[in-house]
Amino acid sequence: MTTSHPDTVLIVDFGSQVTQLIARRVREAGVYCEIAPFQSAEEAFGRLQPKAIILSGSPASTVDIGSPRASEVIFASGLPVLGICYGEQTMCAQLGGKVEGSDHREFGRAFLDIEDDCPLFDGVWAKGTRHQVWMSHGDRVTAIPPGFRVVGTSTGAPFAAIADEARKYYGVQFHPEVVHTPDGARLLSNFVHNIAGLKGDWSMAAYREQAVEAIRKQVGTGKVICALSGGVDSSVAALLTHEAVGDQLTCILVDHGLMRKNEAADVVAMFREHYNLPLILVDASDRFIGELEGESDPEKKRKTIGRLFIEVFEEEAKKLGGADFLVQGTLYPDVIESVSFTGGPSVTIKSHHNVGGLPERMNMSLVEPLRELFKDEVRILGKELGLPDSFIGRHPFPGPGLAIRCPGGITREKLEILRSADAIYLDEIRKAGLYDAIWQAFAVLLPVQTVGVMGDGRTYEYVCALRAVTSVDGMTADFYHYDMEFLGRAATRIINEVKGINRVVYDVTSKPPGTIEWE
Repeated sequence: MTTSHPDTVLIVDFGSQVTQLIARRVREAGVYCEIAPFQSAEEAFGRLQPKAIILSGSPASTVDIGSPRASEVIFASGLPVLGICYGEQTMCAQLGGKVEGSDHREFGRAFLDIEDDCPLFDGVWAKGTRHQVWMSHGDRVTAIPPGFRVVGTSTGAPFAAIADEARKYYGVQFHPEVVHTPDGARLLSNFVHNIAGLKGDWSMAAYREQAVEAIRKQVGTGKVICALSGGVDSSVAALLTHEAVGDQLTCILVDHGLMRKNEAADVVAMFREHYNLPLILVDASDRFIGELEGESDPEKKRKTIGRLFIEVFEEEAKKLGGADFLVQGTLYPDVIESVSFTGGPSVTIKSHHNVGGLPERMNMSLVEPLRELFKDEVRILGKELGLPDSFIGRHPFPGPGLAIRCPGGITREKLEILRSADAIYLDEIRKAGLYDAIWQAFAVLLPVQTVGVMGDGRTYEYVCALRAVTSVDGMTADFYHYDMEFLGRAATRIINEVKGINRVVYDVTSKPPGTIEWE
């Protein structure tokens, strides 16, 4: 399912770990955008008919033979183009400038001297001022193409910002999309609004109307089933599809035995009592746990869960007399992370999703009404659809559930231990009034046992790790800074109330740009 956006920005990805942040900043400016790998940029250009183009950074070097290049259709289009880091370098290399390797590399915080005013800096930076930016480059531009002029320099980059106003081409050696360039979002806003002339009127209300129409067009009179997990994503997808096709939709909640405590019952109660959606609950816990029991390979766990989900949906569809479409809450990060843009490992990251299609034997097509949205945008859409704030703010819970929060071999006993510990942890978070301040929190049962002394006896039990992170869209995150009093209270309850755990630790790992999962 695709929707139509008259004002679209195409972001060409050369493999930068922060390309998604460019998309976030553009959408925050109220302009729709999509990311396409450089290998398929020409196809994306024809499909999207963009009004402006942004070229991302890259770990590659433009001086290497065979390094990525922008499609010539981009420069032949007459559209505004902004090159960021590698994007600036390949723009210069392709348009008649020169890029060379350099002994003076710049990584991290740097300072940009504004040599001249230009539309990219309007209302943000003035000639003669100096501003903090974030650099990440080894090569540097040593000659700019005809028509360009220098508007910014840094210690390691004499052409740190360049402009060709006649063609509306701009290049910056720094990264305006990251928070370490404090005014970077305003520069991107200047590019899409002032330079490209885009309206900035993309909103969830408009997306809702377009998505409903697109679903109706795709589905027609067909029968639809929805893979409802009870999470925000699948719930919003279900409500949006129900608004579009009404009783043509039947929701199916599969209890695979890997859900949180009382999760299935709570979801059924909410949807049956508050929303008029046909809902079938399938208890497949024995089937899932039976196949997973003893499996320790995380990728095999994911693939097994994905396969079993498909089998259950296929069986339930037959009971309903067949179905033509399957709705699932695929998000834009799922799509991006399931495509290997530059030969990296991301192609295997979302193996429990069906982001590329369903098995041919199912004879069903996917309906993915959220596949153009980031997580925070889905929450906004959920509010637009009338979901209560308490539900919209629920922490993300992945499809494989507790299976990937129980590293090592899975057993029913370990799942019950983890389920109990996780419930206590979330209960303490809610009691402390911290739930809404945290983006995601969960317990992990580590595959190690330790000797402990409890009372007058020794124990040999599992270690439970607690995680809590803050984030906006799940692309980057930092650990939540609990005080020790809270951690002590939560840990004491878990050790006292959950037989099988004698030690609790807190995970303070951050999630920098470019990493994928918090599982």
